Amino acid sequence: MQYQSACTNPAPGGPGLTPHWTHGDKEAIGTAYSTASRVWYTLCQGVVTEVYFPTIDKPQVRDLQFLVSDGATFFQDEWQLESTADALSAHSLGVRVTSADPQGRYRLSKEIICDPHESSVLIRTRFDVDPAWVDRLRLFVLCAPHLEVGGANNNGRVVTIGGRRILTAHKGNVWLALGASAQFIRTSCGYVGVNDGWQDLADNFGMDWEFDCASDGNIALMAEVDLHQGSEFTLGLAFGNSLHNAGSTLFQSLGIPFIEQRERFLAQWQRAVRHIAGLEAVALDGGKLYHRSESVLLAHEDKLYPGALIASLSIPWGEARGDGDGAGGYHLVWTRDMVNSATGLLATGNTRTALRALIYLAVSQRPDGGFYQNFWVNGEPFWHGTQLDEVAFPVLLAWRLHVMRALEDFDPYPMVMRAAAFMIREGPATAQQRWEEASGYSPSTLASNIAALTCAASWTRERGDEETAAFVQAYADFLESHVDAWTVTTSGTLVDHITRHYVRIHPVVIGDVQATEDPNLGMLHLANRGPGEQSVFPAKDIVDAGFLELVRYGIKRAGDPLIEDSLQVIDRVLRVETPFGPCWHRYNFDGYGQRADGGPYAGWGTGRAWPLLTGERGHYELAAGRPVQPFIRAMEGFASHFGLLPEQVWDEPDRPGQGLFLGKPTGAAMPLNWAHAEYVKLLRSTADGQVFDFIPAVSARYARGDGRPRLEIWKPNRHVRAVSPGWILRVQA
Repeated sequence: MQYQSACTNPAPGGPGLTPHWTHGDKEAIGTAYSTASRVWYTLCQGVVTEVYFPTIDKPQVRDLQFLVSDGATFFQDEWQLESTADALSAHSLGVRVTSADPQGRYRLSKEIICDPHESSVLIRTRFDVDPAWVDRLRLFVLCAPHLEVGGANNNGRVVTIGGRRILTAHKGNVWLALGASAQFIRTSCGYVGVNDGWQDLADNFGMDWEFDCASDGNIALMAEVDLHQGSEFTLGLAFGNSLHNAGSTLFQSLGIPFIEQRERFLAQWQRAVRHIAGLEAVALDGGKLYHRSESVLLAHEDKLYPGALIASLSIPWGEARGDGDGAGGYHLVWTRDMVNSATGLLATGNTRTALRALIYLAVSQRPDGGFYQNFWVNGEPFWHGTQLDEVAFPVLLAWRLHVMRALEDFDPYPMVMRAAAFMIREGPATAQQRWEEASGYSPSTLASNIAALTCAASWTRERGDEETAAFVQAYADFLESHVDAWTVTTSGTLVDHITRHYVRIHPVVIGDVQATEDPNLGMLHLANRGPGEQSVFPAKDIVDAGFLELVRYGIKRAGDPLIEDSLQVIDRVLRVETPFGPCWHRYNFDGYGQRADGGPYAGWGTGRAWPLLTGERGHYELAAGRPVQPFIRAMEGFASHFGLLPEQVWDEPDRPGQGLFLGKPTGAAMPLNWAHAEYVKLLRSTADGQVFDFIPAVSARYARGDGRPRLEIWKPNRHVRAVSPGWILRVQA
């Protein structure tokens, strides 16, 4: 590629401000369905925020937005405009954004897609100006690269290719190129907070600086768009592993008329969802959130690592997080979230994506049979914690595909048995439960392990190995016979007259081989508590709804008096009423959420209500034979206009000045795939009249009372002190 990039006027004052990311509550996300287009974008308040390349876990841009100025009296960025975002079609992840000046001087209209065959984002832009201002307003584009997942040490440069000026940035092996079908009149590279384009316009409403380059810092790229040839043009943001690669991709994308690119983009998405199960009849919004949920789940699969489904294209409270503490965000693989996403797609009738997910998990399994707490899509661990439910979930996915006869030529049995061995060896206490903050005996973790081990035993029996099947099943029986003894308090104080109920977790220190197993005892340390706040509580007085997993899989019957009593406690302590319906906190005194003053979570805060818990409760109500529609309606109400479900919703009176409204998103992650999967599964469960995650083999053995011996186990990590009369003692060496 022939290009000119002399840097005769470098920007001074580096490295710029300490970099941060942007808001975690996205109003839309987008990608092409084709694996050839390895780029994803997010949208917040009408602004393009994190853009990911070449894998779904690598954000390379903080934000990309337009600025408007009259050169004399005012300037505005897109964050200050009144915007709406609508989908280009029922299934595609393309967005139409209209952003209006509150004073009516102009309006920006954008259609945002990804090139269906190249790694670039295309933004068809129209700038409509009130006639009284038409000769006065100027339009600028501002881009903040955060290459290789960080805002530090970026390098920007103005480059001329084929007679056209474009903006470029690079760091390591990643390059981006920013250009347009319209010419850039002026260009500049600057350091954020020092001499970037935003600072330039804020100073005197005019673009005075034209720096050729900015090196080794937190930088921003700026250009003025030439509007003399018309008010409509296409902006392109392309990526590659070299300047030649990124520049070529940019001009290839811009070289095809946008209308053709859009047609191909929409056609790809239409083909991707052509076999979707017809669940619209049980939805209460005509199927809008259902169709969006399927596309959102599909979009979170990586394109270089097939089957790798991340938790969310977001960094919760990213505006308060820098390169170090925000690097992971939720754009990582958690096997729990991933299996929920894959199972949600199974509920739509999509078995192929779920199979890819299972194969990916089999490849990602550790030699000891476990899985890392979370990891990048290339398998490299991010956090190294151990969560026994995350070992069980891949087994459950494998079993579902097995009974559906959808495994094709893949045999997951070796993975299943390694995972079963890990659960038997490392349990029954888990180092972390599903909220990732405490060790001990967890009802939800035990439920997943009982179900997974029962599935593994059934599979082993099918293979003709009765001895191993009996051994594995006996361990599941051991767990099931102890669930209540380990996780039900008999001295609860949260609700009058209900002293017996499930607790969130009975804390046990991993490595204490003779820890107390009395759930009435023990103190639980809660994470995320604020400065000076109480952080240690009697474990019997901290509750969550994780025990509902016992009913979901068929271990307990819906309507069981202990389950119903525990629900009364949950409703009294954790339930929140919103304009859309009920929602629940994770557990009492939770500190993971928007602060009490409405500010972003900063290592402490106030846990808010989680829409996915509304879906979980809906599943229980269905199993209990009670109406499900209030829970479907609530989840649809929690979604954004575009159709994204948040991790958390605001649970207090509205605070318009901070953008917080009862039942609507906080600054936590949005979308959360787990919530979308729970909604889809709730629709499928309603249509079937049976909880989709229900496992008949588990129910046959436990909820229906299949006879089995009582077993006590001594093992190296649990030295049991006593055995009840009539029970069998197994010494597991």
